[in-house]
Amino acid sequence: MISLQKIKKLPDSPGVYLFKGNLSKILYVGKATSLRSRVRSYFAGNILETRGQLVEQMVSIAKKVDFIKTDTVLEALILEANLIRKHKPHHNTKDKDDKSFNTVVITDEKFPRVLIVRGREVEQCGFDGSYVAIYGPFPNGGALREAMKIIRRIFPYRDHKCIPADDQPESKQPRPCFNKQIGLCPGICTGEISAKEYANTIKHLMTFFDGKKKQLLKNLEKEMHAFAKNKEFEKAARVKKTVFALQHIQDVALIKRDKDRSFSEADFRIESYDVAHLSGNSTVGVMTVVVNGEATPAEYRTFRIRQNSQGDDLKALGELLTRRFSHPEWAMPALIVIDGGTTHLHFAIDFLNNLKIRIPVVSVVKNTNHTSREVLTENESSGVVAHERQAEIFLANSEAHRFAIKYHKNLRAKNFLQ
Repeated sequence: MISLQKIKKLPDSPGVYLFKGNLSKILYVGKATSLRSRVRSYFAGNILETRGQLVEQMVSIAKKVDFIKTDTVLEALILEANLIRKHKPHHNTKDKDDKSFNTVVITDEKFPRVLIVRGREVEQCGFDGSYVAIYGPFPNGGALREAMKIIRRIFPYRDHKCIPADDQPESKQPRPCFNKQIGLCPGICTGEISAKEYANTIKHLMTFFDGKKKQLLKNLEKEMHAFAKNKEFEKAARVKKTVFALQHIQDVALIKRDKDRSFSEADFRIESYDVAHLSGNSTVGVMTVVVNGEATPAEYRTFRIRQNSQGDDLKALGELLTRRFSHPEWAMPALIVIDGGTTHLHFAIDFLNNLKIRIPVVSVVKNTNHTSREVLTENESSGVVAHERQAEIFLANSEAHRFAIKYHKNLRAKNFLQ
């Protein structure tokens, strides 16, 4: 049994925590802005509602919690991914396809690209499947994208939109890509950086992703002194700037995001689900999120329905719910919104009960003239929530409807071109 007194003594600093079972087997790895606050949240009375059955089970069998402090949340995110990749903890990966996680891929090219790619798409991401390095899995795509914004300001790199100057038409002046104009591309598109210099940047980037910041700083300081000795002061100044950036990582966006995803009762998360198809074809499902009255697009998710539902909305909804709740690493909603009438509402409630998920469910239905909407509830308790949160429910529902149609149209267009 894990001692709550020991949890209170955990540091109030960023890092990675590891729940361990018998024989110190790693059950689960997570990152935190505050190790103390995050680990303590696992022992709140509402853990089943906030984190789901899988995490509740993990906590019940855990024997102890270890931790590794990091200087920043950014480094905690990278360390978390490295540990998940190394140990493959049961409760990080159970009921999920590892290939659904995000990864960072560095391509094997003269000027390597740095890309965020789904695991299952690594062999199909537009660069003939070859790469020099791959990092991850990263459980949360939104956090990874925020992290890459920070990393790219320290180590400007090429992405899929940047065309090297050598590959552009000789008759025209090399055109800078958008990221070059805002300082996030080192000038590959304009010929301002050689392949050798860029390879050095990629080497430093890989060292950082390997979790070796101290070694990286030593390497950079050696480079800086070497440039200064050779009187290449401009290059020395650039390296000095990189060293300073690494020593003063500005990960405020990650800190805010991590706090937003914490288990504070002040955050009220609504998830809305919708299904779209055309005569049963190209069926898709979506999830949209509203937190404290504000739409949170970074948390939206799309699901291409795999079953042959042939226009059966309930069957498609069942698959959507199953796949959504196979992701316990996603924050749990306080309220679920379904699009449809009483049939859809009762189907969703029964389906979630079978999954042993106890979260209030409401549905939104349009009147016969499609001029207004009504929130349907199961009982008085959910009725009170629906009354207090009606505007948020309608926002989540509207976003789900819009997002589902957009995804469906994109899928139809893609299928048409194939």
